[in-house]
Amino acid sequence: MWIQPVDTLELVIKGLIVGILASAPMGPVGVLTIQRTLNKGRWYGMVTGVGAAVSDIIYAAISLLGMNFVMEFIEDPRNMFWFKVFGSILLMIFGIYTYLSNPTENLRPASQTRGSLMHNGLTGFLVTFSNPLIILLFIALMARFEFVVPEHYWEQGLGYMAIFGGAILWWFCLTYIIDKVRNQFQDKTICLLNRSIGAIVTVAAMIGILWTLSPRLGLSI
Repeated sequence: MWIQPVDTLELVIKGLIVGILASAPMGPVGVLTIQRTLNKGRWYGMVTGVGAAVSDIIYAAISLLGMNFVMEFIEDPRNMFWFKVFGSILLMIFGIYTYLSNPTENLRPASQTRGSLMHNGLTGFLVTFSNPLIILLFIALMARFEFVVPEHYWEQGLGYMAIFGGAILWWFCLTYIIDKVRNQFQDKTICLLNRSIGAIVTVAAMIGILWTLSPRLGLSI
């Protein structure tokens, strides 16, 4: 049986993007990571993000497994077309929700004790794992980027690990920046960052919808 070749580098890049987009919105774990970076030090914030990334990779695996079960359905080009449209719309809704949300509502008084790095990482994991709705985000992202490639287990595995790498990259960069500007950091900075992320996701999703629909609308993009 002939198996369609897959661009491994492209799949890894897609995985990195999925990992970053899944981690970037300032939900409870994002705010917690920022708080710990400011109050305890960068590496306490970093391990909180790593805990969140471990939770993300578990939910990504669940999402990927679920999509593999319906591969016969989405391998049909017509079905895949609507699946990509659905994923883009879901992603756009998520971006709008992120833009309108107020992450500072999740702010809590900082703990006076640092705790161990292991404890901080574990709480980051539990905070993220307590929100199974992240599965919907992963399904939307995987549909939008056509991330599922049947019969290419090695390439799919690399792409899957790239999701984890993208999440780690996001937390590494975020904690680095927060640590560098800690003296100028305020609550409104979190809101501005969250709105910027929401706007980027929303615009990217709208472009994705237009890109998917363009052949049927007779547009050249």
